[in-house]
Amino acid sequence: MKTSLSWLREFVELPAEITASELDTALTNLGMEVEGIVDQAGTILGDLVVGRVLTIEELTGFKKPIRFTTVDVGRDAPQEIVCGARNFAEGDLVVVILPGGELPGGFKIGARKTYGRNSHGMICSAAELGLSGDHSGIIVLPAGTAAPGVDARPVVGLDDVLIEVEITPDRGYEMSVRGIARELATYFGVPFTDPASRSVAGATAEVPWPVTVEDTVGCDRFAARVVRGIDPAAQSPEWMQRRLIAAGIRAISLPVDITNYLMLEFGQPMHVFDLQRLRGGLTVRRARAGEKLTTLDGVVRVLDAEDMVICDETGPISLAAVMGGETSEWQEGTVDVLLEAAHWDSVMVGRTARRHKLFSEAAKRWERGVDPSLPLAALQKAVDILVEHAGGVVDEHVLDIDHVVAPVALTLPADAPARLIGLPYSSSDVASLLRKVGCEVTGDQVLSVVPPTWRPDLVAPIDLVEEVARLGGYNEIPSVLPPAGSSNGLTPAQKRRRSVGRSLAENGYVEVLSYPFVSPGTADALGLPPADPRRSAVRLTNPLSEEEPLLRTTLLGPLLGILKRNLGRGRRDVALFEAGTVFLPHLTSTAPPELGVDRRPDNAEWSAANAIVPEQPWHLAVVLTGDIEPAGWWGPGRAATWADAIEAARVTLSAAGVPDGLVTVRAAEHAPWHPGRCAEILVDGTVVGHAGELHPAVLAAFELPKRTSAAEIDLDALPDAPVVDAPKISTFPPALIDVALVLDRTVPAAEVQAALAEGAGALLESVALFDVYESEQVGEGKRSLAYKLTFRAPDRTLTSEETIAARDAAVAVTASRFGAVLRGA
Repeated sequence: MKTSLSWLREFVELPAEITASELDTALTNLGMEVEGIVDQAGTILGDLVVGRVLTIEELTGFKKPIRFTTVDVGRDAPQEIVCGARNFAEGDLVVVILPGGELPGGFKIGARKTYGRNSHGMICSAAELGLSGDHSGIIVLPAGTAAPGVDARPVVGLDDVLIEVEITPDRGYEMSVRGIARELATYFGVPFTDPASRSVAGATAEVPWPVTVEDTVGCDRFAARVVRGIDPAAQSPEWMQRRLIAAGIRAISLPVDITNYLMLEFGQPMHVFDLQRLRGGLTVRRARAGEKLTTLDGVVRVLDAEDMVICDETGPISLAAVMGGETSEWQEGTVDVLLEAAHWDSVMVGRTARRHKLFSEAAKRWERGVDPSLPLAALQKAVDILVEHAGGVVDEHVLDIDHVVAPVALTLPADAPARLIGLPYSSSDVASLLRKVGCEVTGDQVLSVVPPTWRPDLVAPIDLVEEVARLGGYNEIPSVLPPAGSSNGLTPAQKRRRSVGRSLAENGYVEVLSYPFVSPGTADALGLPPADPRRSAVRLTNPLSEEEPLLRTTLLGPLLGILKRNLGRGRRDVALFEAGTVFLPHLTSTAPPELGVDRRPDNAEWSAANAIVPEQPWHLAVVLTGDIEPAGWWGPGRAATWADAIEAARVTLSAAGVPDGLVTVRAAEHAPWHPGRCAEILVDGTVVGHAGELHPAVLAAFELPKRTSAAEIDLDALPDAPVVDAPKISTFPPALIDVALVLDRTVPAAEVQAALAEGAGALLESVALFDVYESEQVGEGKRSLAYKLTFRAPDRTLTSEETIAARDAAVAVTASRFGAVLRGA
């Protein structure tokens, strides 16, 4: 919100010598974020003075008319200035910036030779001074305004202070001069004059134009006035243009400028219709799905059934509360106008603006809340200004369709602010502070508070407590830490998530966070079968993006999108992980009961409502591509494979406290993984996840490199970590034996390792696969798996006979189970 100090002073008696710092402090303490306070006098550097044109010489021979002038600027000698404007004559008073000065935008003024003459300074237009967009000529001051040489800043209105503040979403009333002035009056304890407190004409039996409101929820008030026979060439007064430009709004035409001006001053957005372009009476209704409207920005918009529109006999002519339509806008030559001021539902406007990505100044105010008592006052002032500057005849009839519901009284215990804020507010203090913002307060120990119409944000007792804290002074609230209650520390699930994340980070993975929203095409991109339950996703009623309306059922869709983005930024070797919830809907759930707000739901209603809430297990997923070990002078490096994804799953389970003996890895087929390079991860016989290389079709859909691998684990499916006993360390030396087994290549290495451990017995300390070999020497369809076996006894040094016997027992189990043969035997 941008405004000026002089505009505010019209309605609030601020201290005469208020400084920018004091104003900044006041606005900040009132809850506004001050973006800037600029003294306009400082935007133009150097001497800006009033001058009197003494002589004018017309220069010829140039492509455009040029004048050589002498100007009295209050110095010893007249100033010679070359000027291209022609809207002034000898004897006129003008505004001159002298050499050494600087105009807004960094345009420096000096003495130079141009068009064959010396020019010392410049005669200024309103546009060059930043006062308006008028480039048609220079500023000509009325006779007798000031003597030559006098500082021109106060003469042309450059002695003002511009203020820009950021308004929080709950305080729409502050998006107006009226609202900010009222707040400053409260802060400084000075009188406030409400610009909306004026004598207005009420609704008449006959209306100036027929209007029907079909939806009184979306539009609970619609008022209109008609003015006929205005001067279509009438210009907006200079003071209005200056204030609009200071607020960042371009001056367009007098009727449109008036509506914009009153939107800034009152906070009441308005619209002006060309009566000559309307076809029949107006109807205010919800749009019909599929209807189209071309808005003032030239865009054809397909309307939604929730949108509100204003229609005539031809159909929609305005997207209500957001933007008007091309077919009814004011145009040059318009002489009969209908001025509209209404009150619209804030929720409807907010959704419409987001749906059409059309955040107009009007829509910003409507979705924050506008005072419903303003329409007639705004219309009256609009009519007065229009007639004063453009003539015309005001229709004596007034339209006012009013269905506004009066504010509801809120009940507030008088001691609530003291208890919640921590300051000793008495009952009278609370009542006094609330009355300052316009509330009607009655009662003593229990206060009955009726919020004013301009405060739609005061809807609950806690909002009143916040107002007491704000008006009482945030700086007065002591900084006291809340008492720390007893706690059992982190839950097992929290400890597991932190341990898993830390372990993966230590293994070279980078954690990322993605939105849990996916597009309907994600399931197809992941290659999920038609009957896969992960295809059934929860659809959001009001998604952030219409392109991603579903909640994810797997982490891999968004995670692969992040991987693609990193690859697109030039990263080649990427290893990412994410931990988060997935959303698995209850497909057999029925619709929940409709719950009111007048009471708490009973147990049956609560259970029925929760029955549709999807399951939200916590998953962890990793994706990796490129080199897992970097190449360099030390060697060629190593590319990431499906085995690294499986190892990431093992790291996850280990960090979660799952004992190795409970973990099983075996071949499986599960989308989106490659059928021949996919493993399912089991814990104590239960499948908790999958890992391996992604299917080539999935990689093509996401435009990812070949051999990209991934894993996804259901962390909530893991058992709680058991209590770990301290390991018993043997002081006796280990016995190390390697075995190489030849067997069918289809036999999983993990199952062979488990068989070796089973056969070796209690003396086996560890077993690890260290080599996989395939060749013609091994045999067609065969491969060699080499394992390191470590044997150790806790109470003695093992003999070679004991070690060999244990090894032979281990090999015997693999031979009987898989037909394994010792290589070289």
